[in-house]
Amino acid sequence: MSIGFVTAAYVVAAILFILALGGLSNMEKAKRAIWYGIIGMALAVTATIGTPGVGAYWLIALMIAIGGVGGWFVANKVQMTQMPELVAGFHSLVGLAAVFIGVNADLEMHAAIAAKQAGTVDQLAGFAATIAHKSAVELSILKVELFLGILIGAITFTGSIVAYGKLAGKLSSAALTLPFRHQINLAAFVLCFALGWLYLSGAGLWTMLLVAVVSGAIGWHLIMAIGGADMPVVVSMLNSYSGWAAAAIGFTLGNDLLIVTGALVGSSGAILSYIMCKGMNRSFVSVILGGWGGETQSAAAVEGEMIAIDADGVASALMDADSVIIVPGYGMAVAQAQNAVSELTRKLRDKGKRVRFAIHPVAGRLPGHMNVLLAEAKVPYDIVLEMDEINDDFPSTDVVIVIGANDIVNPAAQDDPGSPIAGMPVLEVWKARTVFVSKRGRGTGYSGIENPLFFKDNTRMFYGDAKASLDQLLPLIQ
Repeated sequence: MSIGFVTAAYVVAAILFILALGGLSNMEKAKRAIWYGIIGMALAVTATIGTPGVGAYWLIALMIAIGGVGGWFVANKVQMTQMPELVAGFHSLVGLAAVFIGVNADLEMHAAIAAKQAGTVDQLAGFAATIAHKSAVELSILKVELFLGILIGAITFTGSIVAYGKLAGKLSSAALTLPFRHQINLAAFVLCFALGWLYLSGAGLWTMLLVAVVSGAIGWHLIMAIGGADMPVVVSMLNSYSGWAAAAIGFTLGNDLLIVTGALVGSSGAILSYIMCKGMNRSFVSVILGGWGGETQSAAAVEGEMIAIDADGVASALMDADSVIIVPGYGMAVAQAQNAVSELTRKLRDKGKRVRFAIHPVAGRLPGHMNVLLAEAKVPYDIVLEMDEINDDFPSTDVVIVIGANDIVNPAAQDDPGSPIAGMPVLEVWKARTVFVSKRGRGTGYSGIENPLFFKDNTRMFYGDAKASLDQLLPLIQ
C-alpha cells in the first residue's frame, strides 16, 4: 500500500471519527454514529497495517484476534449498569499502552544511535530505522514526547483503575483525605519534571521508569481523593487524559491519525468534563486536582419518618393525575426496569395523561446512561427532557415517580451547606403535589448521604425491586 493511499485513508477515518462524535450527541443519530466510528477504526487499522515498512503480520493478526475475542467477550458479559466502570477500565489500557510505547521507543532510539555509531544503519528496520534519520533536535523533541506520554499514560492507568474500583463498589466511594495531600501531589509532579529534565540531559531509561512509578502514584492519589458523587466527572476527565496520552503516542510514532484521534478524544473529554462540572456546580480545577479547596462541613441530620405505600395506592394516584413526570436513576438500570417503565408510560399516555421524563446530567453515573436505556425500551425521544428543560415544571405536576434515583433528587444540595453535594443542581421533585420513590430499601445513595426527600409529607416510599414493583403496578392501570 502506497504512503499516499495510507494518508488518504487516514483523512477519511478522521472525518468518520468527527461524524461519530457529532452524532453521539443525539439519540436518534447515535446508532449511525457508532457505525461511523466502527468503519473509521477498521479503515485506520487496515491502513496502518498496510503502511510501507510494517512487518510481522502474523504477530499483528494474533494481537487483533486476541483483542477482538476479548472485546467480544467483555461486550457480551458487561451489563448496562457496568458501563461506567467498563469505560474507566478501557481508559486504563490506553494509559498503559502509552507507557509501554514510550519505554519501547527509548529502547529503539538507543538501538538507532548504536547503529549510527557502528555504521550499520542499513540493517535497521521499523521504528528504529525511522529514528536513525532524525537530527539531534528531533531526537530531543522525541524525548519530550516520550516523557509526556509516559507521564500522562501512567496517571491515566492508575487513576482509571481507582475509578473502576469506586464505580464497581470494590473501593470505598468516600474521598481519601491524607494530610498535606495537595503538597504531596505538587511535590510528586515537581519530581517527575526534574526526572524529565535529567532524561533530556542524557540520563538513561531509569528516569522514565521512575517517572512511570511516581506519576502512577499521582494518578492513584488524585482519584482516591475524589468522592463518589464526582466520579462521573472523573470518568469523563480520564477519557480526556487517555486522548492526550494517545496524541503523545501519535507524535512519538509519527502517526498523524493517532494525533488527530487523540486530540479529538482529549478535547471532547475535557469539554464534557467542564460541562458536567458546571451542571453539578463543581469547580473543574478542584475536581481534577483531587478536591483542591473542596472541603465541606458536616451534613445536617435528617429527622422524620418514611411513609410506605403499596401498588394500589400508587395506581390510584396515577389514575387521578393529569400530569406525571418519571425520574429514572441507577436503580432502574440495576433492576433492568426500563421496559416496564416504557409500558407504564404507554398505558398512562393512552389514558390521555401527560407523561414526561426528567434526566439529570449524571443520572446513572454516566452522561446519557438513562437516555440510552429509555431509547432501548422504545420511549419516545420527545418526552425525554434534560434537567434544565423540565425543572420549572415540577410545581405544576400532579405525580412524580422517582425510580432508583437518590442523590440527583436530594434537596440537601440546596438546603444544607454542609452536605457533600451542596450546590449541585438537582431535580426539584419535592415541589410536585405527590412524589413516589421506588427504592429497594432505606439505604443512602452513591454519595453515602441521607436524602430528606424521603421524609417529606408529600413523599411516599414504594419499596421493592424497581422491575418487580412496576410489574405489580402495571395490571392496576386499567
